[in-house]
This record gives sequence, structure tokens and C-alpha cells, in this order.
Amino acid sequence: MGYRSNDIDESNQQNDLGAIARNGREILFQAFNWESHKYDWWRNLERKVPDIAKSGFTSAWLPPASHSFAPEGYLPQNLYSLNSSYGSEHLLKALLQKLKQHKVRAMADIVINHRVGTTQGHGGMYNRYDGIPLSWDEHAVTSCTGGLGNRSTGDNFHGVPNIDHSQQFVRKDITAWLRWLRNSVGFQDFRFDFVRGYSAKYVKEYIEGAKPMFAVGESWDSCNYNGHGLDYNQDSHRQRIINWIDGTGQLSTAFDFTTKGILQEAVKGQFWRLRDPQGKPPGVMGWWPSRAVTFIDNHDTGSTQAHWPFPSYHIMEEIQQLARELLDRFVATVDDCTRVLYFSTSLAEGYAYILTHPGIPTVFYDHFYDWGNSIHDQIVKLMDIRKRQDIHSRSSIRILEAQANLYSAIIGENVCMKIGDGSWCPTGREWSLATCGHRYAVWQK
Repeated sequence: MGYRSNDIDESNQQNDLGAIARNGREILFQAFNWESHKYDWWRNLERKVPDIAKSGFTSAWLPPASHSFAPEGYLPQNLYSLNSSYGSEHLLKALLQKLKQHKVRAMADIVINHRVGTTQGHGGMYNRYDGIPLSWDEHAVTSCTGGLGNRSTGDNFHGVPNIDHSQQFVRKDITAWLRWLRNSVGFQDFRFDFVRGYSAKYVKEYIEGAKPMFAVGESWDSCNYNGHGLDYNQDSHRQRIINWIDGTGQLSTAFDFTTKGILQEAVKGQFWRLRDPQGKPPGVMGWWPSRAVTFIDNHDTGSTQAHWPFPSYHIMEEIQQLARELLDRFVATVDDCTRVLYFSTSLAEGYAYILTHPGIPTVFYDHFYDWGNSIHDQIVKLMDIRKRQDIHSRSSIRILEAQANLYSAIIGENVCMKIGDGSWCPTGREWSLATCGHRYAVWQK
């Protein structure tokens, strides 16, 4: 078994991040998807701020706000320009002000592993940044990606110049930019993109320099698979994420990709995966819940990219596809009907899991606003139970059942839940049903 390398007393952390982490009552909202840049996004989100706040979200993760070579924002060029495909700087600041008024923190998407150059330099590559703020030369680019800097301290992001964070002038400029986002623009939280590309010690330096209230990193690599599918034991995968958190001086949280990978296999009728050999949750959540940011899908794994999607498609889309198939075959089977029902329920099971469990849960925009009022309202109800029963990132958990078709657990002594089509309910008259849906139920005392 692996754990964090040491256990720093979080009460000794004096910065804002420490206070947020100690509180442990965050519920994050990813407020965009891969197509959002097409839809006047800052205005769209501003209209939804009252509902986002009323639902109970504490932080809204916004897409990259800087000028980018690609409309989605992940190929940044002029970092200080806030006129992007999502809207103008004026509209962004109006959105940030409204979020502040409704007491929802704004999370900036920090893309600093790579940066598209403006002019050709060494080797004929666009690895110079002339004519814009942060006008670096080729020494700001790693030698692995065509620059004159040092070798990368992480993995390469291919196709564009990768920034050499070992250069002191680069770190100084990035820290100044992060402080500007934090203190002048109005962002309070940071999400660090593609953190595998550079050493975690630099994330520590950036957090210490800019002092976001909350930070989370995207440390995403592949889970462990064998010839038959996903391995039961994912300890090495979650240990790598924990090692990254340790490398940040424990100042950052990390997305719990381990839990996502296991949970999306579990809802296919393999709920036994949700208990590790020590009886704990099998993801980062089971080892370091106060630093585990759980989620179902994001703009990369789901949305129109669908690189690693949770097995839940919009029920109407599934029905339409099935209808086309049946027209061709002139026959319906029980399996066909089951497939439609199944794909409409696994998403709710996933949210019933992460919103009742330890860790820091995240809700994805698509599920909350694009999948209809029923899913929206089910998620809000689960969030309300989490808040009223004071489930937090470190809440105790006792897993009672982890079978093929059934998972059940008691969380924090006042909440119990089950997912799957297996029959189960808590014993004792003190329990009352708080909410339920197809293949999930939650009880409270």
C-alpha cells in the first residue's frame, strides 16, 4: 500500500489554500465544454450565475481566458490579452464580478506547459514571442521541442513549443502573470493544465507566489489495463497522482482520474471494484481524500472529444439511434430495451457516488445544463443532502457491500447510499429515504 510521503499538519498552513483545504466542503462546477467557444460563453454563463450559486457550487472552473491560437484556449499565445473566443475582456470581468456577488469563486484554467510563438526563431520554428507581453526568445522553450532552453522536466506536449520552467526569468514572468489574474482580473482559484509536462516543484512555486485560494492539477495518465480490461488494483496509478501532490508541497489538489477510471467500469455491473483490498475506496479518494477532486467527465474525457467518456449517453440520442437500427432490422429485443434504460441511469449512479463520498466532487456543465431538468434536479438534490448532512472531503466511510450488481456505504454516520440494481436498504428505523432514482438511493438519519 502507498500513501503520501509525509503528513503535514494542515492546521499549520497559513495561506488561503490551507483554509479551503481544511474546510473540505467544496463542490466544484466545470462551467464549459469543448464547444463552448461557439456560444458567446461569458454572456451565457453570466445568465446562469444565480442558479450556479443557488445550487451550492463553491467554485466555477472557467475555460482558458487568454488569447489562444486555437479557439478552445489550450494553445495560448498572448497571455495578457483577455479577448478570446469566449468573449471580450469586458464580458469576462462582468462575469467574474457577478460570480463574486453570488459568492462563487472563479477558477482560472492555467495553461503554462506550452505556448505558441509569434515569429520564427531557432531552427525555423515559431519559438519566439516577439511583439506581445512576455516577449521571450528561444531560451524559454525546451530543447526537446526546438528551443534553446534546457531539457523538459516532464513529458512533451507535441506539436507546439514547450516552456522551459527551469529558467528563472520564465518563472518570474509566469508568477507575475498569475498574480495579475489573481489580484487584478479577479480569479480566485487555479486549475493547472497538463501538469505532467513540468516538475511539480514549479507548481509549488507558482502557488506560493500567486496565492490562489484553491488549486487543482490535471495529472492524467493511463490507468493499468490487462488483456481483459481494467486491472482491479490501481494502486500504482493513484500513487503517481499522490506523488505529484506531494511535489507541490501538498499545496495543490489533483483530479482523481483513478476513481473515474474505476467508477466508469463499476457501473457496468462490476461494483466489486469500488472496494480495495483494505476496504477503502479504490481511488485517490481512498488514500488522501482532502486532496482528491472527483469527477465523472470533463471537456477532454467527455463532451465532443470523448477521449475517455463515462458510459452514459443522452437518453434521447440513444433512443434515436436505436430507432434507426430497429427500422433496419424490423425487430426489437429485450437487450435493445435494456441498453436504452442502462445508458440513461449510469450517469445518475456516478453522481450519487461522488456527491455522497469523501473527496471534493466536481459537476460537469453538460450533465448539469444540457441533459435536461431531471438530471439537473437530481444533482442539486444530492448536493443539498451533502451540505445538510455536512459530508466533507474527510468524512468517514464504511463500505458495506461491493458486489457485481450492488454497492452500499455509510458516510459520516448520518448518510447511507446504494447504487446498482441489487436489493438493499439500511436496517434501523432511524433511517429515512432522502432521495432516489433508477438504480440509486440515499438515506439520512
